[in-house]
Amino acid sequence: MGYSEKELSEHRLQKAKEDFEAAKELFANDKFSQSINRSYYAIFHATRALLTFDRFDSKKHSGVIHFFHHNYIATNKIEPRFGKMLSIAFNIRVRADYHDFFIASKKDAQIQIENADEFVKMVEKYLSKVLEN
Repeated sequence: MGYSEKELSEHRLQKAKEDFEAAKELFANDKFSQSINRSYYAIFHATRALLTFDRFDSKKHSGVIHFFHHNYIATNKIEPRFGKMLSIAFNIRVRADYHDFFIASKKDAQIQIENADEFVKMVEKYLSKVLEN
């Protein structure tokens, strides 16, 4: 059975919220690298929720990020700071996940949680306007 764009977008946004909650729990347990990972995925899944209505998805994170920048940041649909948040979240997540000697700090993780919170809320607000029309 196929899903409507609205259902798929809501599903992806719910995943984003679950990842955000996991990021906070991991942070509370001093698991800073893992918290950074979940914060990134909160932002990533929120981005994919947004792109649902463009009928765009990509198997590569870079494809999602590029499409978001090209179609939302460059066109001023969304403030540039959110593009920076996505790019920074991706880069620090890669370092935290794959670089052997990267030590994630509490401050790094806290910043990513704050950014994920703001990003997910922005997408929710944006999508509520899309669904009104």
